[in-house]
Amino acid sequence: MSNIALFPGSFDPITIGHVDIVKRALPLFDKIVVGVGHNSQKKYLFDLEQRIEHINLIFKDTDKVEVANYQELTVTFCKKIGAKYILRGLRSAADFEYERQISQLNQSMDSELETVFLISQPKYSHISSTIVREIIKFGGDLGEFLPKEVKV
Repeated sequence: MSNIALFPGSFDPITIGHVDIVKRALPLFDKIVVGVGHNSQKKYLFDLEQRIEHINLIFKDTDKVEVANYQELTVTFCKKIGAKYILRGLRSAADFEYERQISQLNQSMDSELETVFLISQPKYSHISSTIVREIIKFGGDLGEFLPKEVKV
């Protein structure tokens, strides 16, 4: 049996903070699936194909990383791909409180599903996709926030 983790998110766009979480988690798992989820309440800046393309380019030389999209409950998707772990990055105490609630809900739906939290490195803790989208909209410099593979 392999240890598969799902790293779920909208990744609109994927940031260097997201990439750092995946790279740091690689030694912990046999495979990490970066799951591009669909949130019906969100308006996206990048379409689904662009987001998947960005992630594929970033991890093209990393055999243990796969990209998939899904439009169902994360717990359901984990079962579908055989993931027993959900990988999440935490930037702040507020992130922890939000993610703790989701983790507990997920575990109530599937008691075998564990959430693994990695604390963001301090140099990335200020970066969020929401803020990066605002910088993109207003033409700011994105060099320190996005991987080079993300073309705006």
